[in-house]
Amino acid sequence: MGLKETLQGDLTEAIRSRDEVKSGTIRMVLTAITNEEVSGKSARVLTEAEIITVLSREAKKRREAAEAYEAAGRADRAAGETAEGKVIALYLPAQLSEEEIKQIIADAIAETGASGPAGMGQVMKIVSPKIAGKADGGTVSGLVKAALSQ
Repeated sequence: MGLKETLQGDLTEAIRSRDEVKSGTIRMVLTAITNEEVSGKSARVLTEAEIITVLSREAKKRREAAEAYEAAGRADRAAGETAEGKVIALYLPAQLSEEEIKQIIADAIAETGASGPAGMGQVMKIVSPKIAGKADGGTVSGLVKAALSQ
């Protein structure tokens, strides 16, 4: 059973159990997936990797919104965004630790022989597929910059 089917099944369960946060969040995620499927010249079915990309994007939106609400002193709204983020996280692959990310980066630097800021693109090209959906892109980018500037 694919990720989209799992989400649809869990939506039904959340509605039955009257879990409004979970059902609302899953509805939004399924809408984002459907929008992605029908965008472009022709409709298509997303692969599991593409669905994970959509989930990652939605999780990032929730994280950024929670930070913005927190900064604005709206703890109630920040808590809502954080709760939605936790629901989305249930469907994402396990996140990599900073040490695991650094190891992947070190391997990529060794493989490409990249050095200095000019090698950033080469390293990211190798690192990105390995961390897709398992780590925040901004964090990885910062760690690559730090590793290349040493």
